[in-house]
Parts: sequence; structure tokens; C-alpha cells
Amino acid sequence: MPKITFIGSGSLGFTRRLITDILSFPELQESDFSLIDIDEKRLDYSLRITRRVLRDGNYPATVEATLDRKKALQGAEYVIITILVGGIEAISLDVDIPMKYGVDQCIGDTLGPGGVLRGIRTIPVILEICRDIEDVCPTAIVFNYTNPMAMLCWAMNEATSVKNVGLCHSVQGTAEKLAHYIQASPEEISYWVAGINHQSWFLEFKWNGKDAYPLLREKMKDAEVIRTDPTRFEMFKHLGYFVTESSGHNSEYNPWFRKRKDLLEKYTGKGFNGESRYIKQLYGKDREEWDKELEKLINQKKPLNLERSHEYVAYIIHSLYTGKPCRINGNVQNRGLISNLPYNCCVEVPCLVDKNGIHPCYVGELPPQLAALNRSNIAVQEMAVKAVLEKNIDMVYQAVYFDPLTSAVCSLEEIRRMVDEMLKAEKEWLPKEFQRFV
Repeated sequence: MPKITFIGSGSLGFTRRLITDILSFPELQESDFSLIDIDEKRLDYSLRITRRVLRDGNYPATVEATLDRKKALQGAEYVIITILVGGIEAISLDVDIPMKYGVDQCIGDTLGPGGVLRGIRTIPVILEICRDIEDVCPTAIVFNYTNPMAMLCWAMNEATSVKNVGLCHSVQGTAEKLAHYIQASPEEISYWVAGINHQSWFLEFKWNGKDAYPLLREKMKDAEVIRTDPTRFEMFKHLGYFVTESSGHNSEYNPWFRKRKDLLEKYTGKGFNGESRYIKQLYGKDREEWDKELEKLINQKKPLNLERSHEYVAYIIHSLYTGKPCRINGNVQNRGLISNLPYNCCVEVPCLVDKNGIHPCYVGELPPQLAALNRSNIAVQEMAVKAVLEKNIDMVYQAVYFDPLTSAVCSLEEIRRMVDEMLKAEKEWLPKEFQRFV
């Protein structure tokens, strides 16, 4: 049976969810799981929660936990990465410092000053992990769930030989939401989606084989629907296609919605328009008593929910292991898959999966207005990746200069002062080559 290694297993929501999903397939119920995290307390919780899942499901799988990464990787066929470099302290700096300069991010993990700095912190760690994989289990397939997704996968593709795919739930999550908007069952919906992570486009959206876009356009007249998803419906109105991810996320990937208070209030939606509070609540306040909640979860008498979620990784491993095909949307290297986006950047496209591997599908050209917005994001991603791979700190500044939201709010000199402040505050997590400049 396959050995599956979780790197960053202290990301407990993901670890529990993905292990439960994998074990929901009968053919994978004897899998061997190896858990690793740099935080011993979180690692212990992930081990105990996994044992609870095995017990509740009466699964014959095995699980081990270790602080030794090479030991965890020994014999691994599949590696799942869910790491967070710097934790809540770094995340708070990612959002608080830009706010002083008027750059109000929503999440700050994908683009913007926060996304760039998170990428600068995380790429070197990802590459260290990949070097261990190349050494210990070179044929393993890596599934990356860590953000900034596109930057990390781009760096892996550029600097390592590791087979990898970036996985997110924004495509299938948006499909389910669109089905809800038109009052259709998700099982009756089909779609063809492509672009970049957190900014992919529903190029086709069908209900029982018929174009469902006319029904979705009718929903633009429904004030209640618009209120729950304001940014994306505004983009749909002007660009002609619906985009993946939430309104809050999408509001920070362009210059239109977060540069003035009135625009924030009008377009970004409840919970996503106030001084970047959401991301700190997500990683901070909501986890202040996480150990108490985890103890309750581990010891509760009520059985755990073992139903399969819509996360992709279990379906992929099942297809690779059994040969039963599935289709997912994965983040892969653009080898001409989307012909009007830069070659070798990271794109999110439909992929077919079978016993022979993960096979990205050719998409061709995106409508020009969609490609234009994607390219504005890709330019930032490219410079952030090059900054690390070429050890060029100037490119950190240049990546943020061209960020769509930041450049809509700040001058070049203001951006430089902001990045200076972020680099100094986050020095301990920066690549060693950059620390001497700070």
C-alpha cells in the first residue's frame, strides 16, 4: 500500500481532512502515513487526531510521527506539503505594515506585499524540502497546498526535478457556489476552468449540458446574491466570465476595489473590508484556544465526520493507485497549455489523472481581457521567484512595485519604504542571502 508523507502536519485542519478523504476509498485504507512538523506540540496533536480517525473508521492504515524529515520521506510515494513559515507573527507583519501605507489587503497570502514576502520566506524552505525528496524518494509526487501557490510551484519547477502539482479548492468550491446561485444540483453542473491560482476563469459553465451563463447573468439583478459575492459579480459584469476564489480574495488581486474606503464598503463584502482583520482572525484569535478545542475533538464521544470532502488529493492518489481516472484542476508549469500566458509560468488548468500520471490539458488562448489580468499577477510572481532563485533583493522591491493593488495606492518611493520596513521586521525568516542587506 502507498506511503503518504505529510510535511507540515501541524496544519491540523488540512491533515485531518485529507487523511479522512484518502481513507474514504476502500483501496487506500491500508495506507501508511508519516507525519512531520517542526512544532512538536502540533505534531503530537496531528498524530493523536489521525489515530482517532483510524479508530473511528476501523481503518487498518498505519501512522507514525517524526521530527526527522528524511526519515518521514523514506519510501514515500506521495508527499503532501502544508507548511507555514513564520506563523501568525509574520502574517501580522504582512498585513499591518502595508496598512500603514494605505494598502489594505484581505488575506495577503497570494499576491500583494504580503504574498510577495510570504513567497520570499517560503520558497527557500520548499526548495530544501525538494532537495530532500530528490535525495530520499526521487520518484515521489508532491502535492503542494501551501500559498503563495503559483510562486512556490514555479520555483519548484524552475529549480528542482521534483514532480509536483499545486492543489486548491477554489475551482470546485466556486462551481458549487455557482450551482447554488442558479438553484442547480452540483452533480448536474459541468465546467471548463483555466487561468492562474485564485484567478481562474469559468470559460464554460453548463447545467445538464446546456450553457448556464444566461442564468448566471440573470442573478446580477438579484441584490441579495450580489451582496454575498460583490467583487466577483462586478468582475463578471465587466469582464464577461466568472472568476474562482472569494470576493475578498479577488478584491486584492487588481487595482479596482480596495484603494478607497467607499470602494471597500461597496465591493468587498462583509468580513473582508476592514483593515485586513480577517487574516489575523483566521490565524490568530480563532486559534488562541486551539489546544483546548483539539483535546475536546480527540476525546469526544461523538464519532468524527468521516465523509469525503471535495479536496482533490484523495481522488488523485486513488486514480494513480488504481488506474480509475478522474479530472481535477491543478497548478502546473505552462508548457504552452495557455498560449497567451508566459511560457513556464504556473497555470491552473484541467488535468486528467490515471495510473500513468497527471496529464494537464491544452486550453489555448484565454479571452484577452482575462489574460491581461492574469499577466498582471504573473509579472509579480515571476519577480518574486527570480528574487529568491537569483538572490536578487532588488527584485523583491520590483515585485511589489508592480503589484496591481499596491501600485494603485502608493508611489514608488512609498512602496520602497514599505518594503524596507517589512524586510527589517521579518528579517529572521528571510533567506540568509538577504539578511545582510536588511
